[in-house]
Amino acid sequence: MTNQQPDTRPVPLPRAMEPVRPPLSPQRALPAETARARIDHLTGAQKAAIVVRALLASGADIPLASLPHDMQAELTQTLGRMRLVDRATMNAVVEEFIDTLGQVGLSFPENLDAALSLVEDKLDQKTARQLRAMSRGGGLDDTWMVLEMAPDEILLGVLQQESQVVAAVLLSKLSIDKAARLLTQLGPELAQSLALGIARTETIGPDTVARIGATLADQISATPLRAFVDPPKKRVGEILNSSTPEMRDSLLQGLESADRVFASDVRKSIFTFTDIAARVQARDVPALMRSVDDADMLLIMAYKADADASSIAFLLENMSKRAAQTLQDDASTLPAPSAQDYGAAANRVAAAVRALVDAEKISLKPAED
Repeated sequence: MTNQQPDTRPVPLPRAMEPVRPPLSPQRALPAETARARIDHLTGAQKAAIVVRALLASGADIPLASLPHDMQAELTQTLGRMRLVDRATMNAVVEEFIDTLGQVGLSFPENLDAALSLVEDKLDQKTARQLRAMSRGGGLDDTWMVLEMAPDEILLGVLQQESQVVAAVLLSKLSIDKAARLLTQLGPELAQSLALGIARTETIGPDTVARIGATLADQISATPLRAFVDPPKKRVGEILNSSTPEMRDSLLQGLESADRVFASDVRKSIFTFTDIAARVQARDVPALMRSVDDADMLLIMAYKADADASSIAFLLENMSKRAAQTLQDDASTLPAPSAQDYGAAANRVAAAVRALVDAEKISLKPAED
């Protein structure tokens, strides 16, 4: 009897039992064994149109507006000329696109403007100003770029002092965001006057505009750039605002010994819990209490610092009687907190006041000498 080896060849499935292969999506490459359709007869624009159409069909949100205008126009026109593309061609184009993306290591900005937008905040102001002027086709001392880079407070002074025509020209040459920001700080009357002035700049010639820009740029350049926006007294005051009361008092005493005038200015820049009674408006207490955690108020009241007595009484008098009584009753049951916990709670309440002031939801009374 002859030994027969078993037949190990795969048995073909009936057609009805063959697995169904899903169509190729833009995110899936063709299997290696599948022959790719020829696409060398297609132009780059046609391939791009096929990829874009496939992505749009899959529901992808493509930021076509970020492309240069000529590329947007060419792509749209190509989409309008294309008719039907068979699936094999579409799959081959998409696979080529995916392969190309996989080989890209880095992409770089397409022009100087885009490159500046990428690294401008890492450059010093002089270099950024010069490069921005070059990107606009101007020289290294482009006058309008000098003005664009000037601090807002300096430009506000120029707008307030110059004639209507000069100020209107300056606003017209600044970036839209900066011009709008300055306009909102000028007050309604001056803002309206300058808006009318812009309407009258239509007949001004380019030579006149250039002379105005050169004059203003020279005026701005004569003012040295500052490394810090806020003055020293405000910066020191903000640091002391977040310090413990002991540290704050110690540093202020040292400052008074070294420079009494500077120490006085710093004191005016400081706002602590103790200052609430003297500087917060009575009508603003309800808004303040909505922003303050009751637990912080209880810590402050339980600590019973003599310096805080007037501010605590002021807040209790200007809130609802029921809320005030509840705070007093709860505080009376608490043990005295540590100085560190008290200081942190007092700083948080003072910070809530400063946040409301910065948001222009409340206003403070001027600090007394």
